[in-house]
Formats: sequence, structure tokens, C-alpha cells
Amino acid sequence: MKVAILTMFNGLDSTYSLVNVVAEHLKILLDAGIQTKVLVSEDCNDSEKYGIFLDDRIEWAKVANRVNGQLIHWYDYSSPTGKLHDTFFEEADVIAKDLIEKLADTDVCIMHDIHYQGWHLVHNVAIRKAQEHLNKIRFIAFTHSAPVNRPSKTEWPFSARYTPMPNTIYAYPTLSGLPALAKQYNVSEGKCYAINNSLDLLSGMSEATKSISSQFDILSPDILIVYPGRLTQGKKFEKVAAFAGAMKRKTERDVKVIFCDFPSSDINPLTYKGLIKVMGYNFGINVQDIAFTSDMGYPNGFPRESVLELFTLSNLFVCPSFSESFGLTILEAASRGNFLILNQSVPALEELGKKLHAYFMRWDARNFGYDTKEKYNPSERFYLEEHAEIVLNLMLDNSVIFAKAMVRQRYSPKWVWKNQLEPLLEI
Repeated sequence: MKVAILTMFNGLDSTYSLVNVVAEHLKILLDAGIQTKVLVSEDCNDSEKYGIFLDDRIEWAKVANRVNGQLIHWYDYSSPTGKLHDTFFEEADVIAKDLIEKLADTDVCIMHDIHYQGWHLVHNVAIRKAQEHLNKIRFIAFTHSAPVNRPSKTEWPFSARYTPMPNTIYAYPTLSGLPALAKQYNVSEGKCYAINNSLDLLSGMSEATKSISSQFDILSPDILIVYPGRLTQGKKFEKVAAFAGAMKRKTERDVKVIFCDFPSSDINPLTYKGLIKVMGYNFGINVQDIAFTSDMGYPNGFPRESVLELFTLSNLFVCPSFSESFGLTILEAASRGNFLILNQSVPALEELGKKLHAYFMRWDARNFGYDTKEKYNPSERFYLEEHAEIVLNLMLDNSVIFAKAMVRQRYSPKWVWKNQLEPLLEI
């Protein structure tokens, strides 16, 4: 399948919001392995390309924007009636002829605001003329602004803004706008679909974080736990894995854990990692849902700035550490909007946690001059699962933490592609 994106951009300035939407669609299509062509105005400057627009997989096509050497001026024909400039239909014919050539090798053409914007009326008419010679191509017409009221009286070609085009379905960013969209283009609501704008949280993050994302799914889980620390038994990595397992078993949510670990001489890393995975598995989490950054290209530690980026994506921080003098990592996790679970038996964690309104649980700990050992009744499994259920409910009731996870999951490019855009390409 080959998909064309028809934008008629004269430039790629990111302050123009539609440029960002198209950039997201491009990344979605390219990540899915779809052959993609972008059609822009012949006056779109190649030097303005940046980010995804520089991807070598994109095929660029410049569409005519001149007639007899004279620049085509885009007039705003937003009114349902009026008077056209003298060369309108000549310009539309020239553009249509070019579109026939540029779209001939594609299967689907996604148009952005071509049918909606008044200054694109000449392109609106041109694509309709071109379609007469492109009857095998399916069209998806995106409208990115609030649909306009359908006028009681209109005339051609102004009526193109209110007239459906054959073999075309219409898309809008939200479900709530579909009835109005259907009325504008005089089509049934069954031909209108919601394609949400997506937010690529990874786009502005470091290559290290992107590398982790390419190896381990950090966008879709309901609960993402990030735990940085030296790979020593004192940090109680296995207790984090056990809690993750208990939460998964008790709540039936998708739970994943990333350990941002760095070497320690206290215990053989392979031995300890194996113990951690077994502990997590015994309490309910799949081994493949536990990852160590040391196994993903960072054997000597994960960059601190990238740990902060992972905290931006995670929503739960569990610290069962045996001993702490302060707990800077807790501040880092809290600053990125994570629900905090701290070991109340450690004085420093209790002191800091009270100030941060953290949730407390009890694990073995070192106090001043003595150690404590917890006994769970009737069992550690019961204790962890009981608290896991409470924590999940508190997280769901916290509007900030809930929204943070929802944006990462529901409005990610991957979700929008799989649930909204890809199905339309198959219609």
C-alpha cells in the first residue's frame, strides 16, 4: 500500500499546528512500514525540513503553484457565494493535471483541510477534477477546525466546501464533531470518523530513552514503574518486582518495571537479576515485563537526564530500600508526577514521605543502631496484594496521575494508528 498526504504546505513552520499534525501522521505511517508520499506546494522550501520531514523514506512531490510562469494567489473563498478571480478555473486545471500525475501511483490519499479551508478552494476543485482520472484511489478528507454551518444557498464552485466527493470518507479530531461534520459535507455520519490528534512524548526525549522504548514497551502499560539504583540487595530490587507482580495479579492491569541499574560488587549481577525476575514471576508478573537498562545497552548505568525522562512516562514509584540517608530519587520521581510508595520503616523515607504525602508500606529496614524485620500476617502475598488494590484505586482517583497515564496510553501515536487510522486505510 502507498499513501499520499496532500497538504499544499508553502512552508513547514512548526508554529502552524497542522504541520505538527502532519508530522505525527508521517511518523505513524513510516513506523508502520507504509510507503508514504507528501504533496506540497512547489514553493515549499526544502531547507525548512526538520525532524521527521528529513526522513529518507518520505517521497516528496511538489504540486504546481504557477500558471504561465505567474504565481497562483490563494484567495479566501469562505463565503457560499461570490465572485471568482478571472484565472480560477485555469489554475484549477493546471493543478488538477499535476495531481493526476503525482497521485497516479498511490492507493490512498489523505487530504488535510483541502475541502475545508476557503483559501484551498482552487485545490478543492482541482482534486475533484483529478479524481475523475483516479478512480482507484480512496480519499480521506481531514477537517481540523470546527465544521461550518451548511448554508441554505450556495453555488459552484463555492459549494465544493459543502459537497461530498466520491470515494471519500471524512475525518475529524473528536467524536463530538462528527454530526456537524456530516452536515457540512452533506454525508451520512457513517462516512465520518474520529481520528484523534496524538502526542508523541518520545519525540523530544534523548536517544537513550528512545533506545529503551525501541526494546521495551514503555507507552502502553497501565502501570509503569521505574526504579533507579545500584544493583545491590540493599536497594531491594526484588521487592519492587514482587509488588509489581502482586499488583498485576490482584488488579489484572498491565504492569511493567524498568530497573535503571548500575554495577555493584555486592552480588553477581546475573545472579541478582535472576532472583529479581523469579521473585516478580512468583508474585504474578511476566518475566518479559521486567527490564534492566544494563541489558539494553547501558551496562555501566543509564544517563541521569534519561532517568528523569523515564519518570516523566512512569506513574508509580516504589521504594522498599533497606536503608537511605535521604532519597534524592524520590524527589525526582515526585517531580515527574509519580504516585509514591515508600518504606515507612526507614527514618529518612518516612520523614521525606510525610512531606510529600507519600503512601507508606513496611519492608525490612535499617534504623539508627538497629535493624527491623517485617512479619506479614497471613502472608507477604496477601499484604502486597491488599496494598496494590488500595494503591490502584488511589491512582485512579488522582486526576493528575490518571490523566498522565491516559495521555501516554490512549493518545500515543501507536494507539491512534492501531485503533483509528489503520482501520480507515483498510476500508
